[in-house]
Amino acid sequence: MRSFGVEEELLIVDPDDGVPRAMSGAVLRCAERQGPEGLRHAGAPWSLDKELQREQVEFCTRPCTSLDDLADQIRQGRLAAARAARRAGVEIAALATSPVAVRPSLTPKARYHRMAEQYARTADEQLICGCHVHVEISSPEEGVGVLDRIRPWLAPLLALSGNSPFWQGRDTGYESWRQQVWWGWPSSGPTALFGSVRAYRDTVQAMIATGVLLDEGMIYFDARLSRHYPTVEVRVADVCLVAEDTVLVAALIRGLVETAARAWRAGEPPDPVRTEVLRPAMWRAARSGLRGPLVHPVTWRPAPAETVIEALVEHVRTALETAGDLKRVQRSLQSLRTRGTGAHLQRTAYADGGRPAEVVRDAITRTLCFP
Repeated sequence: MRSFGVEEELLIVDPDDGVPRAMSGAVLRCAERQGPEGLRHAGAPWSLDKELQREQVEFCTRPCTSLDDLADQIRQGRLAAARAARRAGVEIAALATSPVAVRPSLTPKARYHRMAEQYARTADEQLICGCHVHVEISSPEEGVGVLDRIRPWLAPLLALSGNSPFWQGRDTGYESWRQQVWWGWPSSGPTALFGSVRAYRDTVQAMIATGVLLDEGMIYFDARLSRHYPTVEVRVADVCLVAEDTVLVAALIRGLVETAARAWRAGEPPDPVRTEVLRPAMWRAARSGLRGPLVHPVTWRPAPAETVIEALVEHVRTALETAGDLKRVQRSLQSLRTRGTGAHLQRTAYADGGRPAEVVRDAITRTLCFP
């Protein structure tokens, strides 16, 4: 059973007007004072840290092997983060972009100041929140074999997680506007086939040698080898408004990694689809999510979203069954179909309340709702 873990980026918002507040330092100080239940406590199964902008924090689980454990860590972590935020006079919301217009403020850190100087408006606009899933690998060789084989299946994960329809107070028409903003970084997006660890590392070093990237930490591929852990890190998903969807996305990603690793060990070649085809598939997922067609990861032709998601589950079925995750994944998918994605829920809240602040207030509640 491969261990896995999740990083969730969360917005810090004003509970009254919904405006993101530059309060990450205060929230972290309150978390440190919470004692054994705090996100900064050494014995806690999670951690909380600053991010690029002061209006957000990043929450990380510890490695685990079961969906129940992961769900419990996410539940406890969100609740502890909310307690710390409330002590600081604010709230947290699992929103991938702010529905309310905001001008974010940079976290005072030397590396972030270098990023702001190098990338100008691209860095200024990065008040976006993603969900990153780490899955254990046995070796870098296996990791590169996985990266080469999961490429076709990453866009459907973005469609499932779409949770950023609003930007600067307006509906963008996208399910995931976060993905459009994220693609402003020069190293973001899908990758070509690597074929070997040597090729992967040579590619990374060649990108850094251009002088465009500050360091290896700015390798923002849709999926990459982690610099710090023996994991593959998949970075395509929006942070999910509903915690159950985070668990669903993590389960599917672990299934993809296990399926790809088995294919690599068996010597099965990866799909040679070009990066130029992967990019429009990802754009399609960001634009319409589950509301319209997606690009099918086998035929590379338009197909109903439901058909593509069914193909994804079928692709990883054996891995899900082996892990005991299949029934839970199927239940979570049915729940998602019934209530809609985070983007759908945000638009519904806007239609009901008529103001972006109502979207944020609804999100504050949903962030802490657990099955």
